[in-house]
Amino acid sequence: MYEFIILSQLMLTSRHGYLIAKIINDIIGPYARLSPGRLYPLLAKMEQNGLIEADGAVAKKPQSDHQSRAYKITEAGRIRFYVLMRDTSLSPGEYQKLFAYKVSSFSLIAPIERIALIDHYIHYCQAHVFHQQSEADDLVRNGQSYGTMDSTMLEFTLEVVRHSIDGWQREIEWAQNLRTKEFAHVNQTDNQEVIQQEKNP
Repeated sequence: MYEFIILSQLMLTSRHGYLIAKIINDIIGPYARLSPGRLYPLLAKMEQNGLIEADGAVAKKPQSDHQSRAYKITEAGRIRFYVLMRDTSLSPGEYQKLFAYKVSSFSLIAPIERIALIDHYIHYCQAHVFHQQSEADDLVRNGQSYGTMDSTMLEFTLEVVRHSIDGWQREIEWAQNLRTKEFAHVNQTDNQEVIQQEKNP
C-alpha cells in the first residue's frame, strides 16, 4: 500500500523524503504513523528496483541525507504504478483504504478504467454486506445456542455487525455516486466530441 502511495505522489512531481513522509502520515493519520525506520528502507528498495531515482535537480542537501533527498519516478515506476492501480487483488483485507487512495489518483487513468475499479469496489462492498448479513441472521437463529452468549451479549454483538453493515452500505452509496459522476463525465466528453466533429466535418 505504501509503495502505491509513494508512486502516486511521484507521478505528479519530484518530492523530498521528508515531504513524502508528511504526505503519507497526513493520509493515514492521525494515530497511524509511518516511521522513518520503515519509510527510508522502502524508498531505498524502490530505488534499488529501479522504480524511483534521486533527483539531483531539486536536492538541497547532500544525497546521503535521506530526509532531504529528492526522488523522482522512473519509467519502470510509472509502469508499476499503473499495474498497482489496476490490480484489484492487492491487499484484499485493506482494500477499502487502498481504494480511497486510488480514487485520489483517478485523474491519472482513463474514465473507463475508473469505472472498472468502481464497479469492482461496489461488488467488494456488496460481498461484505452479504457475508455480514448472513452472520447476523445466523446469530439471531443460533446465538444463544452457542452456549457462551447470553441475550445481552447477543444484542451487542448484533449491534456491532449491523453497524458494520451500515458502513459498507454507505461505501456502496459513495461508490455508486462516483460511478454516476464518471458516466456523466464520459457522456459530456462524447457530446463535446460530436459537436466538434459537426463543426469540423
